[in-house]
Amino acid sequence: MESKPVAFVLLAHGFGAATWNTRFHQGKVIGLNEEYAYGYHHAEKMGVHVRYSEDAQEGLLNKALRISVRGLLGFDLVHAWRNRQAFFAADVVWTHTESLSLAAGMLCHFYSRLPMPKLILQSVWLVDRWDSFSQIKRSLYRTLLSRADVLTFLSPLNADKARQIFPKQRCELVHFGITTDQKEPPKPPRQKRPLQLLSLGNDRHRDWGTLADAVSGQDELQLTIVSGTVPKRLVNSLDNCTVERPRQNDELYALFEAADIVIVPLNSNLHASGITVLEEAVIKGKSVIVTDTGGLRAYFTDDDVWYVPLNNPQALRETIKQVASNPDQALAKAISAQEKTGPDGLSSIAFAREHARLSLEILDEEKSR
Repeated sequence: MESKPVAFVLLAHGFGAATWNTRFHQGKVIGLNEEYAYGYHHAEKMGVHVRYSEDAQEGLLNKALRISVRGLLGFDLVHAWRNRQAFFAADVVWTHTESLSLAAGMLCHFYSRLPMPKLILQSVWLVDRWDSFSQIKRSLYRTLLSRADVLTFLSPLNADKARQIFPKQRCELVHFGITTDQKEPPKPPRQKRPLQLLSLGNDRHRDWGTLADAVSGQDELQLTIVSGTVPKRLVNSLDNCTVERPRQNDELYALFEAADIVIVPLNSNLHASGITVLEEAVIKGKSVIVTDTGGLRAYFTDDDVWYVPLNNPQALRETIKQVASNPDQALAKAISAQEKTGPDGLSSIAFAREHARLSLEILDEEKSR
């Protein structure tokens, strides 16, 4: 019987198998997560053996070295190099962000005489930032990513632009998904006032200014923000806003339970910013208002969530009131959105399945040559 191919998942430092698993079981990985980061381990049931990268123990000097090299190059070469043995022992390598995708390309350059694994390299922010890179970095990054067998992206907008930047590479959209094991029955917004609003995220594309303007002076609205990056000046200017920093998942889940509406305010982007929070809110059965940007319509439609235009506080304020005054419609959308999640829909299982499918496809192509 032929053995399964081995997929090595090269993730950022701090996301290694042992590190993540320990923190997960301590309840310290905040959000709807599972025992190994991003659920790639589900591919074990899909014809692929999955092995995760590990985090080396670092003293101050080694950590400073790794971070310095990462700052210089724009990717974490030292962390990838520490995992080189497992990297080259694999049949295929998966990455989650460009920091390790670029590092994977560099490892292959350094060890070009070794048998090469197939590379399925994912990028999240790279395409958004591409025009800001120097010509030297663009040339370097093109060279490194040209080693990929498949470049993957979480948004159709990212994938489309990537096909222009990397015309010789195979670029694929892979829908991101999270665990759906903690689904809560959808509920409409409560009629009690003030209406409880919840907004979460640390992404630099969060549009906190528009959200603050939308709720400012609205006594019937109470906003809770979960973020470590929201500007204090915005929060301090609002009497109806608090900021929370949950340290355990139970605290986060209590905030979801108390919320009537989850809001995902975004600035223009190409990479489906906010998709994790959007999926978390849907799985928790909440009505969601989200900025119409980043390719999120590839995940949820107008039948599922409430889309608002970019940088428009008035439209956001009016939509909040519309959701609150139409509980039946809000419930119908929450149900529709949640029906799109699950093992055969948006989920970490489906995300892993797509990686397994691509891996088996390119490995089979190699055998047939």
